[in-house]
Amino acid sequence: MPLAFPFPAIVGQDEMKLALLIAAVDQSVGGVLVFGDRGTGKSTAVRALASLLPKMRVAAGCQYNCDPDVLAAICADCVQRDSKGEVKARQVPVPVVDLPLGATEDRVVGALDLERALSEGVKSFEPGLLARAHRGFLYIDEVNLLEDHLVDLLLDVAASGENVVEREGLSVTHPARFVLVGSGNPEEGELRPQLLDRFGLSVEVTTPDDLKTRIEVVRRRDAFERDPEAFHAAWKRREGQLRRKIVAARKRLAETALPDSALERAAELCILLGTDGLRGELTLTRAARALAALEGDESVGDPHLLRVAPLALRHRLRRDPLDEAGSSVRVERAIAELFGP
Repeated sequence: MPLAFPFPAIVGQDEMKLALLIAAVDQSVGGVLVFGDRGTGKSTAVRALASLLPKMRVAAGCQYNCDPDVLAAICADCVQRDSKGEVKARQVPVPVVDLPLGATEDRVVGALDLERALSEGVKSFEPGLLARAHRGFLYIDEVNLLEDHLVDLLLDVAASGENVVEREGLSVTHPARFVLVGSGNPEEGELRPQLLDRFGLSVEVTTPDDLKTRIEVVRRRDAFERDPEAFHAAWKRREGQLRRKIVAARKRLAETALPDSALERAAELCILLGTDGLRGELTLTRAARALAALEGDESVGDPHLLRVAPLALRHRLRRDPLDEAGSSVRVERAIAELFGP
């Protein structure tokens, strides 16, 4: 398996890296949407994060990566094996699954295993991309160009956390919880509002415009491509530090306090911006708590809300025909009005 570019070695793009780390600490934040120029490290960052994360425990022999320590979220086969005491655990890397734009529905959700059906006469389910992505990352490049029927399918699975397949006399239900990461170029089309709302955090990336940053990006990429193993060795200590930080944040998350003052601030900001529904407040507070846990703080405060507010809210704003400012500028103005300059 080829080595991924080390996450700490990514130059700049601090907002994108922060959003991915928050999603790694708390999967319930709801995924990350990265929009911006081509060649700005979007797919590199996703794969780098997955290789950075500690290996996860799965039930040996399970085709859905079920967690043997969480019996409430395992597949029917693992339930049956657990009742007989036959579930054993093993460790595997966190999966990163690409969903191609031209993928068929059968490839995404799974279908009848035709080879077994023809050779053995047995109706057997062949898992799809959603099964492989369970407890990992489902990455969609050019997500704004995804076909509508696949968008509808993803919306259903994202809402329920399960994939239900009924094909050729088969009826299969399996867990499908993953961090949805989408990237794209806004010049090539907009994202459907229903799918846009499903992403917890939204990031805007741009091509660096200062000379030193551009030179450093090229220098590190060139060093990685010439000798990946030596480059990895040079960043191994930094990767280990960041990995331990993520693990500690996950353990600390449940104990990180969310005081009423932080909830009030989050609600006031969402009201000021006129966001629809309450998903804005929920995502904002979850992301702020994950950030607090990541930084080792005992409770959520204004500094955490300030850092994650643009990520959690910029893609939830209604269009205002009387205001030509972009969503990021509108969020910044609201923050300045509520929190002060």
